[in-house]
Amino acid sequence: MILVVFPFLLEAQKDISKSCVNTVMFQATYAYQFPGADTKILYGDCSNIGAGFYYKTTKNWLLSANANFIFGDKLNASRDDILGIILDHNGEFITGDGIYASYAMFQRGYHLQAKVGKVISVLAPNPNCGFFVSGGLGYLLNRVRTEFSSYASPPPNLDEDYRYGYDRMRGGFAYSAEVGYLYMSNSRVLNFSLSFEFTQAHTKPMRQWDFNLMAQDVNTYLDRYYGIRFAIYIPTYKRMPKEYYYH
Repeated sequence: MILVVFPFLLEAQKDISKSCVNTVMFQATYAYQFPGADTKILYGDCSNIGAGFYYKTTKNWLLSANANFIFGDKLNASRDDILGIILDHNGEFITGDGIYASYAMFQRGYHLQAKVGKVISVLAPNPNCGFFVSGGLGYLLNRVRTEFSSYASPPPNLDEDYRYGYDRMRGGFAYSAEVGYLYMSNSRVLNFSLSFEFTQAHTKPMRQWDFNLMAQDVNTYLDRYYGIRFAIYIPTYKRMPKEYYYH
């Protein structure tokens, strides 16, 4: 009887059900966020979707880098707060085609960060999953986007570079904290996390002039988000076969 062994395969194959493994994981994630501090003056609830690159060590440390796109259609600020200087007494304005504008305003932004976390293997089917905590440092930006209907051209006041004077773009240093539960199945098929996330950014205006204020905005802001985040993971380790074959 001869046992055929391929050492390099055995090193790459890991039994996640019995021990902590190190692995690279790719993440896709979605969060529903609630604004706080200065953010809620402009914006309402929003969504956050993104992707990340994770490395989990044999000590259950998590090292990651991720990028997230922020989007929403709920603004707490009124149209007059943002575009008041170009609106008429009815709260409307004329497009470049000489008709009343049909338009909508949205929140847009992004959040880039690097994170460090730790998995605490409690109430878990294997040593690689359980409750986790993490913290991140990065950069956050948000702004107001104004979109017009397809049949109307923007008014001269919002055409080309002029629109930047109304979008309230601001960005700055951000930090975050996250606590949740990470599940990694023994079969490697089902891997996900559910968590609560807190994000705060110290931002400043990115535009040199605010047309609605008729001045440069020199204030600093505290942008804050509270979110419920769901993520799925694709690990890259090879699962150890359950049986060995002898010939």
